[in-house]
Amino acid sequence: MTRADPALDVIERQTAVLMRNFELLHRRTDVHDRLDRAQYLLLRTLSDGGPMTITTLACTLGLDPSTAGRQVSALTAAGLVERAADPADRRRWVVTPTADGLREMRVVRDRRTESHAELLGDWDPEDLRTLGTMLDRYNRAVAARYLLTPPAEAATEASTGTVARARTADPAETPATTSPGRLTKGPAATSTD
Repeated sequence: MTRADPALDVIERQTAVLMRNFELLHRRTDVHDRLDRAQYLLLRTLSDGGPMTITTLACTLGLDPSTAGRQVSALTAAGLVERAADPADRRRWVVTPTADGLREMRVVRDRRTESHAELLGDWDPEDLRTLGTMLDRYNRAVAARYLLTPPAEAATEASTGTVARARTADPAETPATTSPGRLTKGPAATSTD
């Protein structure tokens, strides 16, 4: 076995510390008292990407469709999202954030941003941009390796060379053999919230 690149050793250690620090920040702040992390990310995904099916949400967030379905049900019960039949295919349900859901998401987003501003207040603006760029790049690498695009999207991506937002059937309406929303490698993702 050859010795790993020293830079990769630093990255491995720092990502382990980063995970611990995320948990520490979560426990030491009240940012997620209004919405838990899973609810926030789901609402943020809908805010950024527009209405989606549960399968699309699952694929986008790296969740099992049943986990995404439970999260959507909880948000629906809280009045933070709505489900409606897809006009293009009445067998599908499209999830849309409500005005209250978007308002709650914005409150949490603003509080998270303020928390980061306090923590990183002495950083140079260029360093902040670099960190944002590197985190985005890292997250895209994880998504490219471990997230599966729903079957209907694979053909679109292959023909256009782009990554388009998926619009596939919900898990209950999709044959089990297609396993939409499953990770391509490793165990199925589950929510920690």
